[in-house]
Amino acid sequence: MEIWKLILLFMSCFLGGMAIFLFKKDNTQRLKLILSFSGAYLFAITILHLIPEVYHEGDHSIGLFVLGGFLFQILLEQFSEGIEHGHIHKHTHEHYAFPYGIMFSLCLHAFLEGMPLAQGHQNQLLFGIGLHHIPASFALASVLMQNKISKKPIIILLVVFSIMSPLGYLFSEGLSNGSIGDLDGYFDKIMAIVIGIFLHISTTILFESSVDHHFNFKKLVAVLAGIAIALLNFLIH
Repeated sequence: MEIWKLILLFMSCFLGGMAIFLFKKDNTQRLKLILSFSGAYLFAITILHLIPEVYHEGDHSIGLFVLGGFLFQILLEQFSEGIEHGHIHKHTHEHYAFPYGIMFSLCLHAFLEGMPLAQGHQNQLLFGIGLHHIPASFALASVLMQNKISKKPIIILLVVFSIMSPLGYLFSEGLSNGSIGDLDGYFDKIMAIVIGIFLHISTTILFESSVDHHFNFKKLVAVLAGIAIALLNFLIH
């Protein structure tokens, strides 16, 4: 177990949410740029690293799990309403998804993302998840604040959300070393589900980060920077 990975997963998510108390506006230009960068980075590492790895063993059924992850993310967003990719909506307290549906969806999403990290060589995925959770937790905190939730419950909910990916990491590590069970042969399928989730989130971010599908210069730079960093990691390794 690498403790620094657990710390990075937790802190990126928690600090991303706590940043809401530093900004007066709910939907800032900075958040949009972070979204564009993280969406491009997620998409690039998925194409360059993750997809080739899950197909390496020649299991032709793996595409079913990628598709399943993509569809599963669509289902989750019926409850979270897109907070995973930085959407900020105001809800009424009578809304069916507020706040328990949102929290359940986000926590399950984060837990699944943390599971493949126990393989130990997924640093690109680790940083991708960390980047992705910054705008997601910011959006979560913003929605809670808009609905007049006080500061202390917001912090508690952010802590709950922030520990989900580390818990997924620890759970899958327990599975892989046999202390919980022996599901090591299913890691590629778990990764495939995460790939499907990442494909949905990253493409949604990239398509929705611009008006009428036109990028302004700053967003274009953010997207190119995300792709360039992922490509650099690919060339180095």
